[in-house]
Amino acid sequence: MEASYALLFLCFTEVFVGCHTNPLEDVIIDRYDIPRVCPREVQTGDYVRYHYNGTFMDGKKFDSSRDRGVPFVGQVGLGRLITGMDRGIQGMCVNERRKVTVPPHLAYGSLGAGNVVPPDTILVFDLVLLDIWNTEDKVQTFTLSKAKACERTVVASDYVRYHYNGTLLDGTTFDSSYKRNRTYDAYVKQDELIPGMDEGLLGMCVGELRTIIIPPFLAYGEQGYGTEVPPQASLVFSVLLVDLFNPKDDITIDNQEVPEPCARKSVAGDFIRYHYNGTFQDGTLFDSSYQRNHTYDTYIGMGYIISGMDKALQGVCMGEKRRITVPPQLAYGENGTGDIIPGSAVLIFNVHIIDFHNPSDQVDIKVTYKPAECNRTTEDNDLIKYRYNCSLMDGTLLYSSENNGKLQETVLGENRVIEGLDKGLQNMCVGERRKVIVPPHLGHGEYGGSGVPGSAVLFFELELTDLQKGVPEGYNFVWLKNTPQQIFPAMDMNSDNEVPLEEFSTFIKMQVAEGIGRLRPGQDPDAIIKDMFANQDQNADGKIVLAELQVKVDAHDEL
Repeated sequence: MEASYALLFLCFTEVFVGCHTNPLEDVIIDRYDIPRVCPREVQTGDYVRYHYNGTFMDGKKFDSSRDRGVPFVGQVGLGRLITGMDRGIQGMCVNERRKVTVPPHLAYGSLGAGNVVPPDTILVFDLVLLDIWNTEDKVQTFTLSKAKACERTVVASDYVRYHYNGTLLDGTTFDSSYKRNRTYDAYVKQDELIPGMDEGLLGMCVGELRTIIIPPFLAYGEQGYGTEVPPQASLVFSVLLVDLFNPKDDITIDNQEVPEPCARKSVAGDFIRYHYNGTFQDGTLFDSSYQRNHTYDTYIGMGYIISGMDKALQGVCMGEKRRITVPPQLAYGENGTGDIIPGSAVLIFNVHIIDFHNPSDQVDIKVTYKPAECNRTTEDNDLIKYRYNCSLMDGTLLYSSENNGKLQETVLGENRVIEGLDKGLQNMCVGERRKVIVPPHLGHGEYGGSGVPGSAVLFFELELTDLQKGVPEGYNFVWLKNTPQQIFPAMDMNSDNEVPLEEFSTFIKMQVAEGIGRLRPGQDPDAIIKDMFANQDQNADGKIVLAELQVKVDAHDEL
């Protein structure tokens, strides 16, 4: 039976005069379903793929491609079909349905076709055109949408990741990457794709949506592909390019904002704190330090982060903003990581450098104003008062003496402030102003403090407003001038050979008032004097006698 079916579309070369007596002189075409859009019509020389039902005039079916489940494939206008079909299919559109009535002399004439088609029989074919192509066809591409910025397009040897919907020319879906929820990934022009897709992807930008129409001989040809793609099928792909890179790519850096001045640039071994948004090339966000409200903190140049970022974060300035593009071979490679980063993904980081430091860094002091007269400068044990603003390196204000409504007061060298600030306040004159940068190991360390993030570099603006010279460690009082020759009589104001606390206190305060001596600043004077008295009152009877009085003899004489 199959052999007889094959006869249906053979063209007989003999001409039978008797055929012309038939009332039908030519084919009759009824285009009963025409698609609204018809980009192309069948012409002589085209190959076509269509389904048909063949019947006689009484409606009896004699053949059907639908019953066999395989569309008919043939070439039009070159004598490879019966003449009536050659004529009847001309000008047809894909998805068009038409009824073609063929007179015998344009079909199988007076001989018929075996025991299938009797002689002098009118044939009626109900057709639907599924596909049309020509050996001269090339891959067709149509850009539907394109990203505003297109810094790079696909070239041969690039690796691409794209989503697609694949249909036959009649709109029948045969595959979709979206249904698998995974991009299709391949090298271009490396024999990993069908030739037509290799051509169709060239010149695409990331984010571009393109329709690619591929003729069968640049797709799966005569063999088709499994049950999804029939033989000799044109393919239509709606492609969205998600990612693009080349194995030779290195990181790329776009400096968006570089602050001036830049006192120092980061180097390998520095500890850096930065905020970032991480996206794929199509703009999809995969991670953000801003969403966690916490900087990403790490050493650079030591292998703690992906190699592309390790490299890109060297040579930055504090406060700098830059866009870093990292190819997959310098990121998470062909395997990706978890459910977050797919394999072979190009990563884009928009980075804001908050600060960085090196464990060997010291306090950086810059004097912005110094009075013309500077006779006394600060040192350990001095009581000082100062104005300050304390900020992070990105300008975020943490603390300010202006907010407290009063000046800050401290004694230097007594661990009352962080070590870096203590160093920054040394050797200052009253009225002097400074800008001081304190690395975290001289500030609040890796764990931070109240309102201060861990490993934060601090920026202080300082102005010294008052200075009271201190006394050495271990002393409560020092003589600034020569001591009285007779100390005990000077203390014994009523000359009764006994010095109670009241007389002792009056004497010490007189020495301070006259500039002869100095008490330890920053503490209650009465408490200090009471402590000094207790040191002299050896028998603790509430009075000092001459035998109890002791005076230290060294560079800082003290009672």
